[in-house]
Amino acid sequence: MPPLPAVRPGRFDGQVAIVTGGASGIGEATCRRLVAEGAQVVVADVDGARAGALADALGPAAWAQAFDAADVASIERVVRTCVERHGRLDVLHNNAALSSPEVHARDRNAIEIDFDTWDLVFAVNLRGYLAGCKYALPTMIAQGRGAIVNTASTGGFAGDITRLAYPVSKAAIVGLTRQIATQHGRQGIRCNAVAPGLVLTPGTRGAAASVIEVMQRHLLVPEFGEPEDIAALVCHLASAEARYINGQTYIADGGMLAHNPTMADLIDVVARGA
Repeated sequence: MPPLPAVRPGRFDGQVAIVTGGASGIGEATCRRLVAEGAQVVVADVDGARAGALADALGPAAWAQAFDAADVASIERVVRTCVERHGRLDVLHNNAALSSPEVHARDRNAIEIDFDTWDLVFAVNLRGYLAGCKYALPTMIAQGRGAIVNTASTGGFAGDITRLAYPVSKAAIVGLTRQIATQHGRQGIRCNAVAPGLVLTPGTRGAAASVIEVMQRHLLVPEFGEPEDIAALVCHLASAEARYINGQTYIADGGMLAHNPTMADLIDVVARGA
């Protein structure tokens, strides 16, 4: 396996960041990288115990706060507490997403989905991101600078047969990202998004081997991405190195959306000499 993206010590010295959904997967990898690069980091997650364990492991530069991404007041409290404690907020990584298998089982198609499921997915995946922006922006604007990075998904760019509300909510995040950048860019705010494909988080590692095999046939790189790959992109977009990037969504999917949908089958045809 090639080496993971190298940490850039000192890149976030003196800065304060909030990472929602920060206790596992992409969020955890982003928290670890931000701390390693000098930031003070709020690990915000619905699983308060897991967030606390990660903050303890990361040391005094990190602290945990339990919150519910579907609860606007909960999100406001995370931001307010962070600003009261540190006096500033430089980076917001909106990353929390609804991952309940029970909810995903109800998120099927336009005929079968119930509106409570639709509303719940959008409350977490979209309204929660709006709330994060709403409460972080005043502090960032007062500072004259701030970076917001939203986690979208390749599901927001291509149709699928498995779910409805989840990919539609991720597509809406792309639109939200552009609106925040357009409305607040001249005030020193940069808002960008990352759209991961299949990344080997603990959750996806438990997927059926047959599903993993099908997905891998369509990659244009030798291996699936790791959470650290996405964290490296998040931190780049949040850093001063990306000062001229605003309102963009970066797809990190191993090239899956870059090619003709029949690519994997055509490779088989060529291999057979047909």
